[in-house]
Amino acid sequence: MVGARRWIWMGLGGLLVVLLGLGLGSAEASGPLQPMVTVTGLPPMHDTATTALQPLKAMPPGPTDFAAPALTLAQAAPPRQVTALADPSNYGDRYLTDINGRPLQNDFIAVLHETVGSAQSALNLFRTHHPRDQDQVSYHSLIGRDGTIYYIVPPEKRAFGAGNSVFNGTNGLETARTNPAFPPSVNNFAYHVSLETPGDGFNNRRSHSGYTQAQYNSLAWLLAQTTIPDNRITTHQSVDRSGSRMDPRSFNSQTFFTQLRRYPTRSGLSG
Repeated sequence: MVGARRWIWMGLGGLLVVLLGLGLGSAEASGPLQPMVTVTGLPPMHDTATTALQPLKAMPPGPTDFAAPALTLAQAAPPRQVTALADPSNYGDRYLTDINGRPLQNDFIAVLHETVGSAQSALNLFRTHHPRDQDQVSYHSLIGRDGTIYYIVPPEKRAFGAGNSVFNGTNGLETARTNPAFPPSVNNFAYHVSLETPGDGFNNRRSHSGYTQAQYNSLAWLLAQTTIPDNRITTHQSVDRSGSRMDPRSFNSQTFFTQLRRYPTRSGLSG
Protein backbone atom coordinates (compact mmCIF):
# COMPACT_ATOMS: atom_id res chain seq x y z
CA MET A 1 0.00 0.00 0.00
CA VAL A 2 2.79 2.38 0.94
CA GLY A 3 4.55 1.58 -2.34
CA ALA A 4 1.39 2.26 -4.31
CA ARG A 5 1.00 5.67 -2.65
CA ARG A 6 4.60 6.47 -3.40
CA TRP A 7 4.10 5.75 -7.11
CA ILE A 8 0.92 7.85 -7.15
CA TRP A 9 2.73 10.86 -5.65
CA MET A 10 5.65 10.41 -8.04
CA GLY A 11 3.20 10.28 -10.93
CA LEU A 12 1.47 13.47 -9.80
CA GLY A 13 4.82 15.17 -9.38
CA GLY A 14 5.83 14.20 -12.89
CA LEU A 15 2.53 15.47 -14.27
CA LEU A 16 3.05 18.81 -12.49
CA VAL A 17 6.51 19.18 -14.03
CA VAL A 18 5.09 18.49 -17.47
CA LEU A 19 2.31 21.03 -17.01
CA LEU A 20 4.74 23.67 -15.76
CA GLY A 21 6.98 22.95 -18.71
CA LEU A 22 4.06 23.43 -21.09
CA GLY A 23 3.17 26.73 -19.42
CA LEU A 24 6.69 28.04 -19.67
CA GLY A 25 6.98 26.80 -23.22
CA SER A 26 3.84 28.67 -24.28
CA ALA A 27 5.09 31.84 -22.61
CA GLU A 28 8.38 31.59 -24.43
CA ALA A 29 6.64 30.76 -27.68
CA SER A 30 4.78 34.06 -27.58
CA GLY A 31 8.13 35.78 -28.10
CA PRO A 32 9.02 39.38 -27.21
CA LEU A 33 6.15 41.84 -26.92
CA GLN A 34 5.63 43.91 -30.05
CA PRO A 35 5.68 47.68 -29.40
CA MET A 36 3.09 50.06 -30.74
CA VAL A 37 4.88 52.56 -32.99
CA THR A 38 2.22 55.22 -33.55
CA VAL A 39 -1.09 56.18 -32.00
CA THR A 40 -4.03 58.24 -33.19
CA GLY A 41 -6.61 60.16 -31.24
CA LEU A 42 -4.30 61.40 -28.47
CA PRO A 43 -2.87 64.90 -27.98
CA PRO A 44 0.38 65.48 -29.87
CA MET A 45 3.44 66.50 -27.92
CA HIS A 46 4.41 70.07 -28.76
CA ASP A 47 5.51 73.36 -27.26
CA THR A 48 2.97 75.58 -28.94
CA ALA A 49 -0.47 74.79 -30.25
CA THR A 50 -0.79 74.28 -34.00
CA THR A 51 -4.57 74.59 -33.92
CA ALA A 52 -6.64 76.91 -31.78
CA LEU A 53 -9.73 74.91 -30.88
CA GLN A 54 -12.65 77.25 -30.38
CA PRO A 55 -15.43 76.34 -27.96
CA LEU A 56 -19.02 76.33 -29.13
CA LYS A 57 -21.23 79.09 -27.83
CA ALA A 58 -22.91 77.83 -24.73
CA MET A 59 -26.60 77.06 -24.82
CA PRO A 60 -28.74 78.86 -22.24
CA PRO A 61 -27.69 77.31 -18.93
CA GLY A 62 -29.99 74.94 -17.13
CA PRO A 63 -30.47 74.91 -13.36
CA THR A 64 -27.61 72.45 -12.82
CA ASP A 65 -25.20 73.71 -15.47
CA PHE A 66 -21.81 75.10 -14.60
CA ALA A 67 -21.81 78.67 -15.96
CA ALA A 68 -18.34 79.55 -17.22
CA PRO A 69 -17.68 83.30 -17.28
CA ALA A 70 -18.17 84.79 -20.75
CA LEU A 71 -14.66 86.26 -20.58
CA THR A 72 -13.21 82.77 -20.07
CA LEU A 73 -14.91 81.46 -23.21
CA ALA A 74 -13.92 84.53 -25.21
CA GLN A 75 -10.29 83.96 -24.29
CA ALA A 76 -10.27 80.21 -24.90
CA ALA A 77 -6.98 80.30 -26.74
CA PRO A 78 -4.52 77.43 -26.36
CA PRO A 79 -2.99 77.43 -22.88
CA ARG A 80 0.71 77.79 -22.20
CA GLN A 81 2.46 74.52 -23.07
CA VAL A 82 5.86 73.24 -21.99
CA THR A 83 7.69 70.04 -22.90
CA ALA A 84 9.33 68.51 -19.83
CA LEU A 85 10.31 64.99 -20.89
CA ALA A 86 10.59 62.32 -18.22
CA ASP A 87 13.70 60.20 -17.90
CA PRO A 88 13.34 57.17 -20.25
CA SER A 89 13.42 54.83 -17.26
CA ASN A 90 10.02 56.21 -16.22
CA TYR A 91 8.05 55.18 -19.30
CA GLY A 92 8.01 52.39 -21.85
CA ASP A 93 6.44 51.07 -25.04
CA ARG A 94 2.77 50.44 -25.54
CA TYR A 95 2.36 46.83 -26.68
CA LEU A 96 0.23 45.10 -29.30
CA THR A 97 0.10 41.85 -27.29
CA ASP A 98 0.13 40.88 -23.63
CA ILE A 99 2.64 38.53 -21.95
CA ASN A 100 0.69 35.52 -23.23
CA GLY A 101 0.69 36.68 -26.83
CA ARG A 102 -2.96 37.73 -26.83
CA PRO A 103 -3.71 40.81 -28.97
CA LEU A 104 -4.36 44.04 -27.10
CA GLN A 105 -7.00 46.08 -28.91
CA ASN A 106 -8.41 48.28 -26.17
CA ASP A 107 -9.62 51.74 -27.11
CA PHE A 108 -7.85 54.51 -25.23
CA ILE A 109 -9.05 55.85 -21.91
CA ALA A 110 -8.04 59.07 -20.14
CA VAL A 111 -7.14 58.67 -16.47
CA LEU A 112 -7.18 61.79 -14.27
CA HIS A 113 -4.79 62.14 -11.33
CA GLU A 114 -3.42 64.74 -8.96
CA THR A 115 0.16 65.40 -7.89
CA VAL A 116 -0.33 65.61 -4.07
CA GLY A 117 2.60 68.03 -4.21
CA SER A 118 3.84 70.85 -6.38
CA ALA A 119 4.07 70.52 -10.15
CA GLN A 120 7.81 71.15 -9.95
CA SER A 121 8.39 68.36 -7.43
CA ALA A 122 6.48 65.94 -9.69
CA LEU A 123 8.49 66.99 -12.75
CA ASN A 124 11.72 66.56 -10.80
CA LEU A 125 10.64 63.05 -9.80
CA PHE A 126 9.86 62.08 -13.40
CA ARG A 127 13.22 63.43 -14.59
CA THR A 128 15.06 61.29 -12.04
CA HIS A 129 16.51 58.02 -13.36
CA HIS A 130 14.91 55.03 -11.62
CA PRO A 131 16.64 51.73 -12.42
CA ARG A 132 14.23 49.70 -10.26
CA ASP A 133 10.89 48.92 -11.89
CA GLN A 134 8.95 49.47 -8.68
CA ASP A 135 10.21 53.09 -8.44
CA GLN A 136 9.27 54.14 -11.98
CA VAL A 137 6.38 56.57 -12.33
CA SER A 138 5.05 59.16 -14.79
CA TYR A 139 2.05 60.84 -16.42
CA HIS A 140 1.66 61.80 -20.05
CA SER A 141 0.86 65.38 -19.08
CA LEU A 142 0.47 67.56 -16.02
CA ILE A 143 -1.57 70.76 -15.61
CA GLY A 144 -0.24 73.42 -13.24
CA ARG A 145 -2.33 75.70 -11.06
CA ASP A 146 -1.93 78.49 -13.63
CA GLY A 147 -3.23 76.22 -16.43
CA THR A 148 0.18 75.45 -17.97
CA ILE A 149 0.23 72.04 -19.66
CA TYR A 150 3.47 70.10 -19.20
CA TYR A 151 4.03 67.29 -21.72
CA ILE A 152 6.03 64.57 -19.96
CA VAL A 153 5.67 61.29 -21.89
CA PRO A 154 5.04 61.01 -25.67
CA PRO A 155 1.48 59.80 -26.34
CA GLU A 156 2.66 56.72 -28.24
CA LYS A 157 4.53 55.58 -25.11
CA ARG A 158 3.17 53.92 -21.98
CA ALA A 159 3.29 56.17 -18.92
CA PHE A 160 3.51 54.41 -15.55
CA GLY A 161 0.54 56.18 -13.99
CA ALA A 162 -1.40 53.27 -12.50
CA GLY A 163 -0.34 50.04 -10.87
CA ASN A 164 -2.86 47.30 -10.21
CA SER A 165 -5.82 48.70 -12.15
CA VAL A 166 -8.89 47.82 -14.21
CA PHE A 167 -11.27 49.98 -16.24
CA ASN A 168 -14.92 48.97 -15.90
CA GLY A 169 -16.79 50.36 -18.91
CA THR A 170 -19.41 49.44 -21.45
CA ASN A 171 -17.12 46.70 -22.79
CA GLY A 172 -16.78 45.11 -19.36
CA LEU A 173 -13.57 44.86 -17.36
CA GLU A 174 -10.49 46.00 -19.30
CA THR A 175 -6.86 45.62 -18.26
CA ALA A 176 -3.59 44.36 -19.74
CA ARG A 177 -0.62 42.52 -18.28
CA THR A 178 2.61 43.43 -20.04
CA ASN A 179 5.09 42.66 -17.26
CA PRO A 180 5.05 39.22 -15.54
CA ALA A 181 6.48 40.79 -12.37
CA PHE A 182 3.48 43.10 -11.84
CA PRO A 183 -0.32 42.84 -11.76
CA PRO A 184 -2.26 43.84 -14.88
CA SER A 185 -2.99 47.54 -15.34
CA VAL A 186 -4.65 50.03 -17.67
CA ASN A 187 -1.34 51.71 -18.58
CA ASN A 188 -1.11 50.09 -22.00
CA PHE A 189 -4.23 51.89 -23.23
CA ALA A 190 -4.36 54.89 -20.87
CA TYR A 191 -3.54 58.54 -21.42
CA HIS A 192 -2.60 59.81 -17.94
CA VAL A 193 -3.25 63.47 -17.02
CA SER A 194 -2.50 64.93 -13.60
CA LEU A 195 -3.68 68.15 -11.96
CA GLU A 196 -1.37 70.04 -9.62
CA THR A 197 -2.76 69.79 -6.10
CA PRO A 198 -3.46 72.97 -4.08
CA GLY A 199 -1.24 73.60 -1.07
CA ASP A 200 -3.89 72.48 1.40
CA GLY A 201 -3.96 69.08 -0.30
CA PHE A 202 -0.36 68.02 0.38
CA ASN A 203 -1.66 65.37 2.76
CA ASN A 204 -3.76 62.20 2.94
CA ARG A 205 -7.11 63.86 3.66
CA ARG A 206 -10.02 62.92 1.45
CA SER A 207 -10.60 66.43 0.11
CA HIS A 208 -9.02 69.86 -0.36
CA SER A 209 -9.94 73.28 -1.75
CA GLY A 210 -10.04 72.01 -5.34
CA TYR A 211 -8.59 73.02 -8.69
CA THR A 212 -8.45 76.38 -10.42
CA GLN A 213 -10.67 77.44 -13.30
CA ALA A 214 -7.49 77.66 -15.39
CA GLN A 215 -6.83 73.97 -14.72
CA TYR A 216 -10.35 72.96 -15.79
CA ASN A 217 -10.02 75.10 -18.92
CA SER A 218 -6.69 73.53 -19.86
CA LEU A 219 -7.87 70.00 -19.09
CA ALA A 220 -10.88 70.51 -21.35
CA TRP A 221 -8.70 72.02 -24.08
CA LEU A 222 -6.27 69.10 -23.88
CA LEU A 223 -8.84 66.32 -23.94
CA ALA A 224 -10.82 68.10 -26.68
CA GLN A 225 -7.92 67.11 -28.95
CA THR A 226 -8.54 63.42 -28.32
CA THR A 227 -11.08 60.97 -29.69
CA ILE A 228 -11.60 59.48 -26.22
CA PRO A 229 -15.35 59.53 -25.52
CA ASP A 230 -16.69 61.02 -22.31
CA ASN A 231 -17.55 57.61 -20.87
CA ARG A 232 -13.89 56.54 -21.18
CA ILE A 233 -12.61 59.51 -19.18
CA THR A 234 -12.08 58.21 -15.67
CA THR A 235 -10.07 58.75 -12.49
CA HIS A 236 -7.19 57.00 -10.80
CA GLN A 237 -9.47 56.20 -7.87
CA SER A 238 -11.97 54.52 -10.20
CA VAL A 239 -9.46 52.23 -11.94
CA ASP A 240 -7.30 51.45 -8.89
CA ARG A 241 -7.54 47.95 -7.43
CA SER A 242 -5.14 48.46 -4.54
CA GLY A 243 -7.71 50.42 -2.54
CA SER A 244 -5.16 53.14 -1.77
CA ARG A 245 -5.86 55.81 -4.41
CA MET A 246 -8.26 58.74 -3.97
CA ASP A 247 -7.14 61.07 -6.74
CA PRO A 248 -8.13 63.44 -8.07
CA ARG A 249 -9.72 64.52 -4.80
CA SER A 250 -12.34 67.31 -4.88
CA PHE A 251 -12.60 67.04 -8.67
CA ASN A 252 -15.73 68.73 -10.03
CA SER A 253 -16.77 66.57 -12.96
CA GLN A 254 -19.71 68.86 -13.80
CA THR A 255 -17.38 71.83 -14.19
CA PHE A 256 -15.04 69.81 -16.40
CA PHE A 257 -17.57 68.12 -18.68
CA THR A 258 -19.56 71.31 -19.22
CA GLN A 259 -16.36 72.99 -20.37
CA LEU A 260 -15.27 70.01 -22.49
CA ARG A 261 -18.57 69.68 -24.34
CA ARG A 262 -18.34 73.23 -25.64
CA TYR A 263 -15.69 72.13 -28.11
CA PRO A 264 -16.86 71.15 -31.62
CA THR A 265 -14.36 68.28 -31.57
CA ARG A 266 -16.44 66.61 -28.85
CA SER A 267 -19.48 66.22 -31.11
CA GLY A 268 -20.57 62.58 -31.05
CA LEU A 269 -18.07 61.66 -28.34
CA SER A 270 -20.33 62.07 -25.34
CA GLY A 271 -20.48 58.27 -24.98
